[in-house]
Amino acid sequence: MTLTPERITSDISEVTTQTTAMASVVTMRVTRRDATSDEQFDRALQSALNVFHDVERICTRFVANSELMLLNAAPNQWHVVPPILYQAVEEAFAAYARTDGRFDPRVIDTLVALGYDHSLQFEDDTNAPFCVLPEATSRTPWRLGQRPLLGALHLGGCAIDLGGIGKGLAVRWSSEVLRDVADDFLIEAGGDCYCSGGGPEGEKWRISIEDPLGGSQPVGVLEVQDRAVATSSIRLRRWHAGGVSVHHLIDPRTSRPGGEGLVAVTVVDIDPATAEVWSKSLFLEGASGIQAAATKRRVAALWICDDGSLDISDLMSPYLLWRAP
Repeated sequence: MTLTPERITSDISEVTTQTTAMASVVTMRVTRRDATSDEQFDRALQSALNVFHDVERICTRFVANSELMLLNAAPNQWHVVPPILYQAVEEAFAAYARTDGRFDPRVIDTLVALGYDHSLQFEDDTNAPFCVLPEATSRTPWRLGQRPLLGALHLGGCAIDLGGIGKGLAVRWSSEVLRDVADDFLIEAGGDCYCSGGGPEGEKWRISIEDPLGGSQPVGVLEVQDRAVATSSIRLRRWHAGGVSVHHLIDPRTSRPGGEGLVAVTVVDIDPATAEVWSKSLFLEGASGIQAAATKRRVAALWICDDGSLDISDLMSPYLLWRAP
């Protein structure tokens, strides 16, 4: 797929362009390196935008004949898959191991049982499905089969959902494309972003943290350079099942929505996919456990509790420019 970037704003060296993919508006703000020609620059913008559409097309679970869903249809068999899907599953499995199973793409069965079987944003039960809460269950270890030379995967008997890492990978891969033509750029995609070089207000980029409880003003501002920022929140994707409030962040230890007492977690990391994984994994620790978990894992994290209070781990301190009083 080849797309022509929609230039929202443009001057001699800086371009802001947008597309819609992965249920998000993707915005890229790029300052062209001086030695880069117009042709090189436009080609890189097109390629960076295309990354999001390619990841969406191949790795979505919401299209029955996507490469991911064809893989999911026979999880007890070997499949030769496209390189993007192979890399995405490989990254998801590495994240599963790194988080001791807190990040587990096999929670797709719980999401479907809860009615989250098509791409929607549920807010206060608007467009929410009718369903019942499944029984709480634990999961067996994930055994992924890999044959790198063939590009083949064996899922080990369980279908997977790559929604918890796919957007972070798209941000990572698109940033690698833009580095060929720019030092200073921002890629933002619905809660995930990467900030390279300097921003418009100085040496660093300033990223606002929205109020997950619905307030119109940010609850904090981060200042980052050459870092990714990812937020996991239940502000939109929450609904009721069997009379119980549920959301899309499933704890694989119980097969139930996790994160008691939390409404949002933001993580800063050098890598977008890693930031996305840790924002979700730390959310599952809940308000009572996230501080200890972030400290143990050495993660720069900020979280907001359901009473509106905000707290951070020690490693987040250098990035927090301002917080709401």
